Amino acid sequence: MAITSPGIGSNLDVNGIISSLMALERKPVTALDTTEASYQAKLSAYGSLKGSLASFQSAAQALSTPAKFLVQKAAVADAGIFSATAGSGAASGSYGVEVGLLAQAQKLKSTAVTATSSTIGSGTLTIDFGTYSGDSFTLNPDKATKTISIASGQSSLAGIRDAINAANAGVTAGIVNDGTGYRLTLSSRDTGAANALRVVVADSDGTHTDTSGLSQLMFDGRTSGVKNLTQSAAAQNASITIDGILISKASNAITDAIEGVTLNLLKQSTAGTTTNLLVVRDSTGIRNAVESFVKAYNDSAKALKDISAYNAATKQAAVLQGDGAVRSIQSALRNVLNSALTTAGGGLTMLSDIGIAFQTDGTLALDSAKLQTVVDDPTKDISTLFAAVGKPTDSLVSFGDASSSTKAGNYAINVSQLAAQGAALGNVVLGGTTTITAGLNDGLSLSVDGIAATVTLTAGDYTPAQLAAEIQSKINGAGALSAVGSKVTVSLASGTLSITSNRYGSASKIQSISGSALAGTFGTADYTNGTGKDVAGTIGGVAATGSGQALSGAGDAVGLSLKISGGATGVRGSVKFAQGYAAQLDKLLGGILASDGTLTSRTDGINRSIKDLGARRDALNLRLAEIEKRYRAQYTALDMVMSNMTKTSTFLQQQLANLPGAAKK
Repeated sequence: MAITSPGIGSNLDVNGIISSLMALERKPVTALDTTEASYQAKLSAYGSLKGSLASFQSAAQALSTPAKFLVQKAAVADAGIFSATAGSGAASGSYGVEVGLLAQAQKLKSTAVTATSSTIGSGTLTIDFGTYSGDSFTLNPDKATKTISIASGQSSLAGIRDAINAANAGVTAGIVNDGTGYRLTLSSRDTGAANALRVVVADSDGTHTDTSGLSQLMFDGRTSGVKNLTQSAAAQNASITIDGILISKASNAITDAIEGVTLNLLKQSTAGTTTNLLVVRDSTGIRNAVESFVKAYNDSAKALKDISAYNAATKQAAVLQGDGAVRSIQSALRNVLNSALTTAGGGLTMLSDIGIAFQTDGTLALDSAKLQTVVDDPTKDISTLFAAVGKPTDSLVSFGDASSSTKAGNYAINVSQLAAQGAALGNVVLGGTTTITAGLNDGLSLSVDGIAATVTLTAGDYTPAQLAAEIQSKINGAGALSAVGSKVTVSLASGTLSITSNRYGSASKIQSISGSALAGTFGTADYTNGTGKDVAGTIGGVAATGSGQALSGAGDAVGLSLKISGGATGVRGSVKFAQGYAAQLDKLLGGILASDGTLTSRTDGINRSIKDLGARRDALNLRLAEIEKRYRAQYTALDMVMSNMTKTSTFLQQQLANLPGAAKK
């Protein structure tokens, strides 16, 4: 078959003709491309708008909780004596502070040995924490007793140090070379008089209190106690005077002397000299948050305007000019900010009250001087203007939380049942002394909040108060309970012990006390109140849900959570709840930006349209391929016909020229 090329034989531009024809045929595809480009531009615009609105929502969220406006700051006249930080619960005021003593941890040291590898002995070390007073030692009920096994392979000075540190017993062990030899040092990790150490030794050599073997580490700080370790620092409480009131605390970090203020003691004051502490509202933090809110709104307003405006100068419309969703968002944001609030109190109902006002271009302007005046005014509560705030009238009812669905209003509170803790009551009246003997009556098992634990009491003679402290210490030190944060309080009333879970509600449980120590401590325990109770009642006349001390509303008050800390059953006043501007905007923007919100609905619709365009384009391209194939076949055939006609014409011309009588040039 001969090789041919369209148009060679006839000089007909077949390819050019087909290209021109196909350009006309491709106009629908070009139109689809133009439409898709406009859709992609809209997607990009919506994406940019989403980012801007998300930033505005973050700024609104920063102001949507009252805690943002309750920030206080503390200033100390002499930062070398102590430092201070103020939390949201701190009241503004001035205090005179004198540091009398710094709290310190007890430190003990052993006799010197020649090397860290020197053998000391094996057996067990039982470490207790408590307070010494003369010939008595009172266990710290909040600190767990720890028994540490020292195997023969750990019996060196270094091995004992490592075993103690690995046990995480609340004691730090170290080795010091003081020039006379190597000494084991023990230091309580916590400061305070109630954290003094008692080290009881069970020596593998059978003698537990002598100065050989593991017994070298025996320490009992009572007057009559065995002290084979030497005390190098006594357990001591911090002593401070605040405005003439003497206060003793176990730690140099004091959190409960001045409400909401943490003091970190650094140095003892010169006797009789006070250091001034000033607590004031942190207006800078509030001002910065409000300024960020205004800026974020203006950025969003600009983004909305840029994607929807018409430029009269260039006669160009923005990609979303006239878009209904954009207009709806603009209107919704302005409606929130232009509406007066029904607040929970605080004397502020409009943004203009703190110097925020709309400008002619739709942005917000902030009068910083007016804002500062409001922030500095103790009668004005700026949190009610922005945050979701609930203000109960009962001092034992506190506002916990609210959701975006909680409606503003004044809700009556009625408590039909107070929350209670699970507790078990003993029925044995303890005598003056209870003797616990190892292996005889030292075991207790029980279930706390559904978690089983077994403990072994330390052998010894106990007064009722000491026995309560010993049992509490051992239970709270049980690994299964401490792992989940469950704790108990062991109390003594009229000589009878009781165990109470520190949790409130139906999840609070004390159950199944057993063991060899049961008969002499609790007897036949009474579990009538072994399971706690959830608070119950109504909020706004609608039955609420209780969980521990938290009472959560329904109906208009859905999402509203209150903590009922105590008091009586019955009418408990009311709570006035309102959603401030930031809280309302957070809810509004959350809906707009949600997976089923306005913007996602729009972008999903555009993506579906783009997908449809792709399908239509694919169908058109298939059709165009067939059309081009047909055109090429038709014009190739025409080219061949014209080529043959040209050949015939040339042949005829040649033949005619050779006929007799034809004119000769």
